[in-house]
Amino acid sequence: MSKPLRIAIAGLGTVGAGTLRLLQANAAAIAARAGRPLQVTAVSARDRNKDRGVDLSGLAWFDDPIALARDAEADVVVELVGGSEDPAKLMVETALRAGRHVVTANKALLAHHGTELAGLAESVGRGLGYEAAVAGGIPIIKGLREGLAGNRINRVYGILNGTCNYILTQMAGDGDNPHGNPPGNSPGGQDFDTVLAEAQRLGYAEADPSFDVDGIDTAHKLAILTALAFGCEVDFENVYVEGIRNVSALDVAYADELGYRIKLLGLAQLVDGAVEQRVHPCMVAKDLPIASVSGVFNAVVADGDFVDTTMYEGRGAGAGPTASAVVADLIDIARGMVLPVFGIPASGLTRLPNLAMGEHACPYYLRLLVLDKPGVIADVAAALRDETISMESMIQRGRAEGEGEAVPVVIMTHETQEAQIQRALARIAELDAVVEQPRLIRIVDL
Repeated sequence: MSKPLRIAIAGLGTVGAGTLRLLQANAAAIAARAGRPLQVTAVSARDRNKDRGVDLSGLAWFDDPIALARDAEADVVVELVGGSEDPAKLMVETALRAGRHVVTANKALLAHHGTELAGLAESVGRGLGYEAAVAGGIPIIKGLREGLAGNRINRVYGILNGTCNYILTQMAGDGDNPHGNPPGNSPGGQDFDTVLAEAQRLGYAEADPSFDVDGIDTAHKLAILTALAFGCEVDFENVYVEGIRNVSALDVAYADELGYRIKLLGLAQLVDGAVEQRVHPCMVAKDLPIASVSGVFNAVVADGDFVDTTMYEGRGAGAGPTASAVVADLIDIARGMVLPVFGIPASGLTRLPNLAMGEHACPYYLRLLVLDKPGVIADVAAALRDETISMESMIQRGRAEGEGEAVPVVIMTHETQEAQIQRALARIAELDAVVEQPRLIRIVDL
């Protein structure tokens, strides 16, 4: 058998420790598949004395990840430090310039600097593997770059954040809203803050959950998938991002009644030569496969011109799934498989024009909380009419129990342009009878 592939790992948190455990537990099978042993030679982390539940004896220790990237006896450096800037960025650049391959799970780094780092990796003839950066254990990078290489990808979308999917699943009470139960009273349905607190207790959400629930994590991953799917430069700055903080239990229950699930999706597609990238809560028809993806699971769907629609589902985070993706990249490097980072040479990545969110068109779900008095619906309808927005249906049940109390009103529109609906909503929000900011969720045709 050939000489071992020497590996240096920077970052010994959940994923780093998980990678070490996987390499140790499955060493024989991995060596057989890689054609040679995979041997960790060096590590770096903040706390040398912390018990991580893995054997670090015999490994060179570096307090500085940059020094590890430059000086470790290694053929490949695994970057699990995290963050979009230094030390992660400098570490990857240092490793590549020192002639080492790099494997990373760092979606933020690639979303902000992916094009630049791809060019550097290819200029020095080294690999930059990032299967672990998107959708955890789902082999979506390999799927798009290799399995679907013969196709023109027209659209890629998915559930890319397990924290948000868990929260929305729990808010739906597993989707139960038995006939006869009014919206908001379905068994198991809970509000956002309650479910978020539970997700934090269970370790599914960070103490500061902003990157997850505000859609930034999903946007990072979508920017990477967009570049890979369409052969364009990574363009995180032009991803439209909206999170799930404003989705209420009432919205989830109404969605269920209307035949939908609410999912936070990242969606990218080509529209007349321009690229559209958006992250936001979506109404997804219940009979679609992606609507059934629940809990902390992720799913990615790719539409190709010859293969049609393919869907990939699995755990999107955690020590095991993410370590599995890291090791898959290491095995490719051990085999000598070094492919262009985004499927085509970095010099060939194009700068596609961006389709502004205001140009997007779809049907919309609107929920208003209005004072129960004559003329309110007429005023709302006038705001929609003046933007040439057609209503498909409206739900208003019951009457307020007392004068000055508010009732929910739900409006479903026909397809209209984002700019029009936003202008109408701004006008509706100014009506005296509207007592809270109107809620909007886009209805997607998948």
